[in-house]
Amino acid sequence: MPKLRLPKIPATHITPETVWSSRRTWLRQAGMGALALGAGQIMPAWASKDAAAGAGSLADQLTSEDAITSYNNFYEFGTGKTDPYDYAGNMTLSPWSIRVEGEVAKPQVFDLDRLKKLAAIEERIYRMRCVEGWSMVIPWNGYSLSNLLKVVEPTSKAKFVEFTTAMQVDTMPGLRRRIINWPYVEALRIDEASHPLTTLVFGVYGKDLLGQNGAPVRLAVPWKYGFKSGKSIVRIRLLEEMPLTSWVDVAPEEYGFYANVNPQVPHPRWSQATERRIGGGMFAPKVETLMFNGYGDQVASLYAGMDLKRNY
Repeated sequence: MPKLRLPKIPATHITPETVWSSRRTWLRQAGMGALALGAGQIMPAWASKDAAAGAGSLADQLTSEDAITSYNNFYEFGTGKTDPYDYAGNMTLSPWSIRVEGEVAKPQVFDLDRLKKLAAIEERIYRMRCVEGWSMVIPWNGYSLSNLLKVVEPTSKAKFVEFTTAMQVDTMPGLRRRIINWPYVEALRIDEASHPLTTLVFGVYGKDLLGQNGAPVRLAVPWKYGFKSGKSIVRIRLLEEMPLTSWVDVAPEEYGFYANVNPQVPHPRWSQATERRIGGGMFAPKVETLMFNGYGDQVASLYAGMDLKRNY
């Protein structure tokens, strides 16, 4: 496994007070950040529960755009946290399409323009958790993946949804190293993929995604660890059997299929009980890691009756 590189985020990358203050006002006026998802309202659990866990004012601070775009895991560009920032600008992003196939009644190829028109794109403020004990609060722009799945009409055999990341050998230097068996593959159970919080993302901070953040289209699954949110997606397959995902293939003792944020299950090489917010520096205060990253009220029912230590 590659050696962990700790973040080097300068003080200038911390969210400016004017930004997070205005966001805090907006969140308060919006009922602590209730997000319009489909016909109902879903509260971003981090907003209220972090305060209860002792996070205080950290709960309503967005991670700065600079930090979001300069500290990334995207091994196709390299294992260093700044490698995606250094190299992703060379990606070919147009034309772009996603092939959706497998256990669906209507397999199709969607170009980016059509994808963006399937549903209204909205801002969704999600807390995202990295495995190494760091987290971000990110204003993604996208819509529920379920909108796409409805168009292709999953069959009764569809139990899992697999996502495959692009391979651009000329622009992705990390592909020259056998870090994993390329291409990168992740997957969700179909009920996880259909949950309204699971988001097909096209932008961040109201702008189109940059390559290092998974341009031009990626996934965001806020109650799971970051590696479950596939970037630069080119294929989606609906399957009857659980697929072999990249990190389960490489290190099954460290990365399970579900990858739900569970502070009660320590990673073999570090604790997952606490975290620091990226953008606050190495001496940012630690906060308690919340079960399901704070989204338990919305997603815990998906795992009723499961042993979440065994199914990690």
